[in-house]
Amino acid sequence: MNTSTARTRVLLADDHALFREGLRMILDSQADLEVVGEASDGLEAIVKTAELKPDLVLMDVQMPGCDGLEATRRIKQQRPDTVVVMLSVRGDDEILFQAIKNGAQGYLLKNLHSAELMDMLRRVLAGDSAVSPGLAGRMFEEFRRLSRLEPKVETEAPMELTPREQEILGRVAQGQTDKEIAAGLSLSLYTVKTHLRNILAKLQVSGRKEAARLAKGRGLV
Repeated sequence: MNTSTARTRVLLADDHALFREGLRMILDSQADLEVVGEASDGLEAIVKTAELKPDLVLMDVQMPGCDGLEATRRIKQQRPDTVVVMLSVRGDDEILFQAIKNGAQGYLLKNLHSAELMDMLRRVLAGDSAVSPGLAGRMFEEFRRLSRLEPKVETEAPMELTPREQEILGRVAQGQTDKEIAAGLSLSLYTVKTHLRNILAKLQVSGRKEAARLAKGRGLV
């Protein structure tokens, strides 16, 4: 497959048909994005993600039956490489933190302009996280508060890296860039970045150099 011309496959999950229709028009007008399916609730989003294998799911938070938070958790368990971005009309801190905990890479409010939305989505697909500006400050403040309340405990517990994560970490330890790793393993760049985020979280480190050093010290690579 020629990844330079491949379009990112997008699934829309929202219980409002009119909103999905408008979002589809915006996304389909982009040369690098393609809407491959729609879902009107969380359960349908889970089923269609398994069926259509989208690269990106735009997930409404509040939907009947299975809501977007639960659907995100189950999708990330089944397909960890799938990027999920939450869309909401509310900037509720508790929902924001739960969405991030469940594996969402972004949390965006629906009052964004289309150009802002596209910019945020492309940032997520490049491996960054995306949170609406008004929420980002509150999120980082909460993380700082929790870090002060919860003292860090050093542990030598074994790190449960998947074979793919170990392979990527080994290449990081060799000094390869994300683009070199993606080319060498025939993966997309944002898939490599997703794996790297998971590796850093599992090793409880903040950067790739520290991860490589820790992995070598513990014989993980």
